[in-house]
Amino acid sequence: MSEPLLSVSGLKKTFYKNGVEVQVLRGIDLSLFENDFVTIMGPSGAGKSTLLHILGTLDKSTEGEIYFKGHNVKAFTEDEESIFRNEKIGFVFQFYHLLQDFNVIENIMMPLMIRRMAREEAMQKAETFLDIMGLKARKNHKPGELSGGEQQRVAIARALVNEPEIILADEPTGNLDRKTGKGVLDYIFLVQKRLSSTLVLVTHDPEIGSLGKRKFRMLDGELFPL
Repeated sequence: MSEPLLSVSGLKKTFYKNGVEVQVLRGIDLSLFENDFVTIMGPSGAGKSTLLHILGTLDKSTEGEIYFKGHNVKAFTEDEESIFRNEKIGFVFQFYHLLQDFNVIENIMMPLMIRRMAREEAMQKAETFLDIMGLKARKNHKPGELSGGEQQRVAIARALVNEPEIILADEPTGNLDRKTGKGVLDYIFLVQKRLSSTLVLVTHDPEIGSLGKRKFRMLDGELFPL
């Protein structure tokens, strides 16, 4: 097997609540490979979201190692972490987190503008992803004018417009009905295939969890292969 794209070992996350130690992650080992598709199933509170946040450097582990292409992620400076998140990671969340004062195309352009891409180039690239999502006619609409499924597709386009190597999807259909959710998943899979990205999808839904090339279950902060 090829070398991992991203790997974690001995990953632990502990915090204190009212003076009591709470262990969220209890020594996670996981390797992700290029063009991988991993699903992680488990109930609420199992630690799934915490694991994704640490993989994408939105949060820090208490113990353990994280390596991306052989580089120690925990040794990154704040600037290096920001670049890593912006260029290498695409986050898709349950809630859309769209900027309500900006229209659809401006929301999708945002990660490109953060990279200081020229506005015209960013516009063209954002329109390409909007077209892939089947929302070209909605480019000038504000998020509040869209359905839940449409807003999630905009959020997906925004998350993936930088062509990340790793897509981290945290219950991406959890706020949608089953039919709309299936359509949203199809769009995620379409872009993953187009970009040859690695996809990690966490869910409480066994039907969605069964779709992964590699499947895991998370219980009480521990990860078990299926």
